[in-house]
Amino acid sequence: MDDEIRKKILALLEQHRIMTIATIRPDGWPQATTVGYVSKGLVLYFLCGLDSQKAANLALDDRVSLTIDDDASELMAITGLSMAARAKLVLDPVEQDEVLHMLPLKYPQQTKLPVSMPTRNDVRIFRVTPTVISVLDYSKGFGHTDLVVC
Repeated sequence: MDDEIRKKILALLEQHRIMTIATIRPDGWPQATTVGYVSKGLVLYFLCGLDSQKAANLALDDRVSLTIDDDASELMAITGLSMAARAKLVLDPVEQDEVLHMLPLKYPQQTKLPVSMPTRNDVRIFRVTPTVISVLDYSKGFGHTDLVVC
């Protein structure tokens, strides 16, 4: 991966905080849901409920597809990322606490939460490691993507 595309990916990950992630249900149907995320380099983390359908799906198959983007005001300003990745349950308490600390930092304008932040016992935390990243940038041409194999 060249330095320019890596910087573009990291900038997109930093400027956004919401992704749509698709997991595979036991019946084979994809399930897409919107979740908040934090990132550390190219690795993403998200939380979900202990008994969520996402957690159940990932216990059976760790493959995911995801998108990160926003609603551009002009057609040729569309940018975003899509990824094929693997999502693994984070079991290390130190890593779990680091992720829980990082999440509120994505919302610097929010000075107080209406509820307490969950603890590592309240949620499942997943580490998402990309295998393929597609970088969408319409400023380079309609539907232009750069494909990066990780």
